[in-house]
Amino acid sequence: MGNRHGHFSTGRKENLHGCGGYPPFPDQATPQMTGFSQQQPPPPSSSSNMASSLSLPYCHVDSSLRALAGQAEGFGRFAVGGFHGPIYFVTTLADDGPGSLRAGCRKKEPLWIVFEVSGTIKLASYLNVSSYKTIDGRGQKIKLTGKGLRLKECEHVIICNLEFEGGRGPDVDGIQIKPNSKHIWIDRCTLRDYDDGLIDITRQSTDITVSRCHFTNHDKTMLIGADPSHTGDRCIRVTIHHCFFDGTRQRHPRVRFGKVHLYNNYTRNWGIYAVCASVESQIYSQCNIYEAGQKKVAFKYYTEKAADKDEECTGCIKSEGDLFVHGTQPGVLPLSSANHVFHPSEFYSSWTVEAPTDALKKVLQDHTGWQHLPRPPDNTK
Repeated sequence: MGNRHGHFSTGRKENLHGCGGYPPFPDQATPQMTGFSQQQPPPPSSSSNMASSLSLPYCHVDSSLRALAGQAEGFGRFAVGGFHGPIYFVTTLADDGPGSLRAGCRKKEPLWIVFEVSGTIKLASYLNVSSYKTIDGRGQKIKLTGKGLRLKECEHVIICNLEFEGGRGPDVDGIQIKPNSKHIWIDRCTLRDYDDGLIDITRQSTDITVSRCHFTNHDKTMLIGADPSHTGDRCIRVTIHHCFFDGTRQRHPRVRFGKVHLYNNYTRNWGIYAVCASVESQIYSQCNIYEAGQKKVAFKYYTEKAADKDEECTGCIKSEGDLFVHGTQPGVLPLSSANHVFHPSEFYSSWTVEAPTDALKKVLQDHTGWQHLPRPPDNTK
């Protein structure tokens, strides 16, 4: 288990070269992504007996501890987290001090952070996460409360299998990604009840994937792009897939300027809208399930003026293969010749997409957010 008081286990050293001082992986090129190509999946089916035959992403990432590294689908696919560093053991639920999560996250070297304890960590202030970190909650049940994680000017961060609940204070998000952060993967987290956002991605942060997360009991769920004055947010690129937006009120997500690929998510019972396109945004919504409650319109468009433009404009949404049920009205506006929505294949060659069926809905209800999983063995020793 390594030095339980020093909180590290030995891991092999890697040659310091390549992007950011570290190669993507030792002795090999960046791994090829698995999954289906961007071809249109079969027509929707409501047969629940298809659950066992669904092709779902990431079936291999729990085979060993570091198998997560570099395996995200979508824009965050290059995130390696702390793959090149030793294991850091969190041995206390204290907010700070030896063996704490905060102490590990502030260290400058790559670390794969795991937990030897279960319980709630009450944060008195934002916990800043430095570059090349994996915060891996597999094997324990860890809840962060009080404040959230802040990813500020960092790169290559993976956050996996944690709970976030009860963040209090102005501008307090569960996970706040700003400014200038990139190569981020947030996977299998449960997020609820923060005073501001659950995940906010702003101020030129980009190349991010959010997958298999469960969002509930919240208002402003996910903001992508800060405000119309931050025109640098035109660089933002985010993939959101296989997530469950469970009765959250709005922003699944709300997007300014950026490019967002949504696929195989289940969004139900929103309070204002499901997805919102604002100034210059491009949203590609593919094979998602939208299930309305009292508010029937899934897609909304807000008009704003970019700081460097003379005219106001809204964003664009392309809906392909989406399923709208329980009286949901899509609300999609037709694309004009002057409008354009990117296609994901312009940026990555494959991703795992299924038809939006009852079987998929069931899987997303049962298998998103924090999961009771053993910590996989570390096979790099």
